[in-house]
Amino acid sequence: MVWLAFIIFAVTLTLVIWQPRGLSIGYPAVGGALLALACGVVTLADVGEVTGIVWNATISLVGIIVISLILDEIGFFEWAALHMVRLAKGSGRKMFVYVILLGTVVSALFTNDGTALILTPIVLAQVRALQLDGRVVLAFVMASGFIADTSSLPFVVSNLVNIVSADYFGIGFAAYAGRMLLPTLVSVGASLLVLFWYFRRSIPRSCDLTHLKEPREAIRDQELFRLSWPILAVLLAGFFASEWLHLPVSLLIAGAAAAFYLAARKSAAIQPRRIVKEAPWVVVIFSIGMYVVVWGLHNARLTDWVRDWLDVLSVHGLFAATVGTGFTAAVLSSVMNNLPTVMFDALAVQGTATAGVVREALVYANVIGCDLGPKITPIGSLATLLWLHVLGRKGVTITWGQYFRTGIVLTVPTLFFTLTGLYLTLLISG
Repeated sequence: MVWLAFIIFAVTLTLVIWQPRGLSIGYPAVGGALLALACGVVTLADVGEVTGIVWNATISLVGIIVISLILDEIGFFEWAALHMVRLAKGSGRKMFVYVILLGTVVSALFTNDGTALILTPIVLAQVRALQLDGRVVLAFVMASGFIADTSSLPFVVSNLVNIVSADYFGIGFAAYAGRMLLPTLVSVGASLLVLFWYFRRSIPRSCDLTHLKEPREAIRDQELFRLSWPILAVLLAGFFASEWLHLPVSLLIAGAAAAFYLAARKSAAIQPRRIVKEAPWVVVIFSIGMYVVVWGLHNARLTDWVRDWLDVLSVHGLFAATVGTGFTAAVLSSVMNNLPTVMFDALAVQGTATAGVVREALVYANVIGCDLGPKITPIGSLATLLWLHVLGRKGVTITWGQYFRTGIVLTVPTLFFTLTGLYLTLLISG
């Protein structure tokens, strides 16, 4: 059983990475899930159990995609990006920082997937409009892709990984936000420093803004643009109230998506049916298939190995448990994607002999490792897969070797400092 589960996982992962003849990543993931079922590695009861764990995150992903694409069609994100660029007043360094900060806000409210799907092409279009050279374009594109994941810590809804973990361990929206406040500040600060240091020679000192259009020109439907603000405000308030109302965040997101869709149907400038039809639903299919494939590794008792390792880390104190768990989650996420990893590790954490603040460290460090760690490899997160998909359609190619060399240098220090921020939070509160 162990070897069969591992072989199915390895073959599925190889096909996802290789993508022979342009094979979509959804097909090998679903094929691996069906093969696992046929071989008895997982059962229909297991599929039901997986569904019970991930349904909230999956529905949230669908809703976020719809909301993000409609807002993009309105011109909402381009309007924000143009304001950020003009705020820099021609300074290339300020523009680089402002783009990262914009990515931070978008990731916090629209998930890391929304940032990769929407903000990346806008940033790419802006730097091309400024007639900057290839090195500069690459610096800004890599920065927007990196910050999509590293700034996805603050809220339960900022990353699907957060939703899965919060649901599994029964963590409320406000409680989660409180624990992640300092780690988020550290993560964003470290990301800024690391990105600025790494791309310091590629960032221009000044930019010519004469070819850039005015922010108001980006808005395609003024009425829908104005309506989007109260819808988003109600959605954000609903997130904080969900803990006391006992409502799943997916219900709130689905409600907001429906409101945007119905409003967009009345617009002459927006075609919501086309938007929904052209959405990258393949990432949803990929995530569901990979959940099932990875559950086969759990059935093969591989989670027991991780559980024993986490128990060893816990014996060495809070700092070792925090940093060790985070880097363990990061490595696993880089190999088998962060969505199945967070579920895999949550099952391992559940079986550990830890309690109190150390157990809390395992839970939150797993989330941080699965949020930040995936930036080491291109398959680590759905956001990165979406990011590469968008860049490919825009004529920008980033090789695996190029991505890995950049990703590991940027990720390791950022992850360490962020986990240290979690350690300090737990030390003070615990």
